[in-house]
Amino acid sequence: MSADQVYEGPITMTRKGFGFFSVGEDSEDLIIPKEWTNRALSGDLVKVVSAGMYSDPMGRMPPRAAGKVTEIVSRARETFVGTLVEEEGLTFLKPDYKKMYVPLVILDRGDATIGDKVLVRLTSWDADKAYPLGTIEEIIGKAGLHDVEMRALALGQGFSPAFPPGVTAEAKQLETEGRKILEKEVAARIARNPRADFRMVSTCTIDPVDAKDFDDALSVQKLPDGNIEVGVHIADVSFFVKPGTELDKEAITRATSVYLVDRTIPMLPHILSTDLCSLNPNEDRLAVSAVFTLDADANIVDEWFGETVIHSAKRFTYENAQEVLDTGAGTMHTELSTLLALSKKIRAKRAAKGAIEFDTAEVKVELDETGKPIAIRLKERKATNLLIEDFMLLANEAVAKHLSKLTADKGKHFASLYRVHDEPDTDRIENLANLLRVMGYHLETSGAGKVTGAELNRLLEAVKGKPEEYLVKTAALRSMSKAIYTTKNIGHFGLAFEFYTHFTSPIRRYPDLVIHRLVKAHAGGDPITAEEMQAFDKLAIHASEREVAAADAERDSIKMKQVEFLSEKVGEEFDAVISGVSERGLYVEEQTTHADGMIRITDVGDDYFEYDEKHYSLIGKRTKKTFRLGDPIKVKLTATRIAEKELDFVPVP
Repeated sequence: MSADQVYEGPITMTRKGFGFFSVGEDSEDLIIPKEWTNRALSGDLVKVVSAGMYSDPMGRMPPRAAGKVTEIVSRARETFVGTLVEEEGLTFLKPDYKKMYVPLVILDRGDATIGDKVLVRLTSWDADKAYPLGTIEEIIGKAGLHDVEMRALALGQGFSPAFPPGVTAEAKQLETEGRKILEKEVAARIARNPRADFRMVSTCTIDPVDAKDFDDALSVQKLPDGNIEVGVHIADVSFFVKPGTELDKEAITRATSVYLVDRTIPMLPHILSTDLCSLNPNEDRLAVSAVFTLDADANIVDEWFGETVIHSAKRFTYENAQEVLDTGAGTMHTELSTLLALSKKIRAKRAAKGAIEFDTAEVKVELDETGKPIAIRLKERKATNLLIEDFMLLANEAVAKHLSKLTADKGKHFASLYRVHDEPDTDRIENLANLLRVMGYHLETSGAGKVTGAELNRLLEAVKGKPEEYLVKTAALRSMSKAIYTTKNIGHFGLAFEFYTHFTSPIRRYPDLVIHRLVKAHAGGDPITAEEMQAFDKLAIHASEREVAAADAERDSIKMKQVEFLSEKVGEEFDAVISGVSERGLYVEEQTTHADGMIRITDVGDDYFEYDEKHYSLIGKRTKKTFRLGDPIKVKLTATRIAEKELDFVPVP
């Protein structure tokens, strides 16, 4: 590493103000002491130079290579959400963002009062000042109230429930004229291409019981030669949302819808997301479709992509579609049975190729009318969930292949967007293998830390039904690379696909909308301009970043409600699993709500406990009592902090 080389990239900050900076896969991250961070904040794009070795004055870590920030190129965040507090006569914002290691000074709090949750813009941080300055942009409300906290979570990740005036104006125009525009296009589309008319083909949607918008529908019919035609019909958002409109500009900015425990912050206004674009039952709707002719073994005999008109005859929930299949009778029983049989064969083919079957259950929080959590459970994955997933994956893969073939000649429409998933980092896989070894499981890896999907599937099968199943699945998931959007295809490791994209959810994801425009352009529709294609790389990065932000907001909303639910159970005992071990103590996962909490090292037991990093354990120096990762443990809840989304436990002797 050259002493005078300047590196540029994002910095990661800790709560204590230390920075870490990556200088490449083959080198350990540089540590950046607080006094050398140059007021950088987590995620900022910075320039860094090597600064020799750093030795921790407290001796808590061995000496390691250090860096120094010479310039902040751009801020990752300019706004922060938090609570107003007062100290020594000054008003501070105590940020909710845990990687924000300093409070912001608020010189003018206007109508806000101490204890309010507010949105603040960082305005400056002078070199001679200990704290940055901020100005209040929005008073969200009194901290601790359900609506205030949920709105704060969204705003904290840059998602505003309110649409800008220009978007609202275009949405109002669609409320007035949208129906007529839709009817006119239905007639025109069928006149242009009779193949587009699927209104007489048995079609349905299958979604969660609380779904408000319906992105996708399936049609199915038996052909004279015995083959089966399955249509994967996706809402044609691109007909209403045109490039350059205010609707489109805002959809790009948001890039995704956000699903908190009690509300959706949509990418598109409701007139589009739940009405004109939504594939509502008993309504003619515009779609962009991937239509497959499948033989009895679910092999693709033929496929077609293009604009269609559909008419969904039934809106199923996962539960009532499952009931039709289980009882062998009911609306569209024949069609659902046909789809189920094909989906099982599609899934088997995917598994044979090495697709990883994580099938991780999601936490579902039930709230009363005031937003108070009254029950927490794992969502049940039914056969109908898998059925829909199988056909959506089939369509996404086929569309990615279709566009790749059309762009292979680097001709008029050469760009496409892919959803890629790189092979896991070898160090992470070795760490996972070590962790699993401690828990009594073996993960076969090559000497270079490579792993196959088949090996991971064997592991997931081995833990099925065991107390540590959820923990092992989570650890395996964390060892994976992150799936991202890009114009450079490298395939999808987790799904074992050579080509993959997102085509099936344009109401809630902007990349899907781009893919629809590309499908239409190649079928003779509006061409994609050179300017739009040049923006694809930037769009892919932005969409990937917004996806992470949305996932963080969604996860935090669940965590907050888990802690709130358990806040009335302080003093009670619970079954848990040790989900993490560090020198600070034990991390545990309560087994009913799957809430995470901590047992501090001082509370582990009546002994001096030492951290055994190699074996993911805490070992009592005198008693030799050992707490290992993955061990079941009985715990008592001692404290809850709802705002911080934190739980404290102690072991039950």
